[in-house]
Amino acid sequence: MRAEVRREEVLWVQEYARGVAATPLTEVGTATGSGTTIAFWPDADIFGATEFSFDGLEERFREVAFLNQSLEISLTDLRRPDESRSVRLRFPGGTRDFVDFLDGHAAASTPVDTIAFECEDPPMGGVVEVAFRWCSCPGERVQSFANSRPTVGGTHTVGFRDGMTAAVTAYAREQGLLTPTAPGFGAERIGEGLTAVVSVKLDRPEFEGSTRGVLGNSEVRDCVGQAVRDHLGRWLKEDQDRAAAVIGRIVQGARRD
Repeated sequence: MRAEVRREEVLWVQEYARGVAATPLTEVGTATGSGTTIAFWPDADIFGATEFSFDGLEERFREVAFLNQSLEISLTDLRRPDESRSVRLRFPGGTRDFVDFLDGHAAASTPVDTIAFECEDPPMGGVVEVAFRWCSCPGERVQSFANSRPTVGGTHTVGFRDGMTAAVTAYAREQGLLTPTAPGFGAERIGEGLTAVVSVKLDRPEFEGSTRGVLGNSEVRDCVGQAVRDHLGRWLKEDQDRAAAVIGRIVQGARRD
């Protein structure tokens, strides 16, 4: 691995082999701007495969760019000069753009806007960012992340569904669509046609299991749930027509069930 660091108009270089410095940190010349460039070649004795997948890297870099809206990532494949490929990934809309991407062509037919928010929450020691909307597609598409790492679930997704269920049920009762004694809507019914991205960035993330795919921070559930309930509840009350499109769909589905 070769590291090049540009700082205070000086270019510093150091090389490593299997985690050990192979050369001293050396000043090699002047530099403009600041930043770090890392170049590495995979070791066949360490990596299971040394051939990189452009499509795989593009997919992962796209996720990171969606989740960090001020970040721009460029990916170029120069292994075959006659078939070079290059992409630049930057999404100013962040998770809102991510939802658009996940919906694809279905986004054009969605009956409502995308609900998106970001807020810092001191009790959970981090930031929650959520974007979601309902569209005409069947099923549910929810992707979750912790510190920009994909997760298969955890307290952030449980909190998201808690907040969704609480906000929709409370609004339906206020509008007389549910009686005070009637059971609330289930998360599965509310999730029908839902596309969502749930992202948290934590100072001290805790994961369950060796694969680190399930977030375990207990305080995250309540924090995410309350944030979703507050923002969705406010969104429903701001425009009765769009709220009716969402709630009506859920009520009709519940009646069919």
